[in-house]
Amino acid sequence: MAKKIWPATFIILIAVYSTAYSAEKLRVLNPTPPNRMVDRVPLTPRLDTLEGKTIFLVDIGWGGPQAAPSIYAEMKTWFGKNMPSVKVEIRSIKGSYMQDQPELWKEISEKGQAAMVGISG
Repeated sequence: MAKKIWPATFIILIAVYSTAYSAEKLRVLNPTPPNRMVDRVPLTPRLDTLEGKTIFLVDIGWGGPQAAPSIYAEMKTWFGKNMPSVKVEIRSIKGSYMQDQPELWKEISEKGQAAMVGISG
């Protein structure tokens, strides 16, 4: 007899739970952007040459601390062998890739002519 009561109790609990859940209100957001588009900033023009320039390779930390350094080191070695006049600086961001890096951007703008910021590995 206990076996027959248990399924009935289970069904009642489901019905009570479903009723309580359906009484909740859901807020739905519209993903459509507003009428005004964001201000667009044009891309920086390409350099005519990399000869004699300083390039920053910036690891944003995606994939963990060991994901990009080996690839960036290989790239630096390649430039050393194939384009020795190009100076390559490797940097890693501090904190999360979602945080602004004003000190790093300042260093790159003062000392470098190009930067590759992103994921490697």
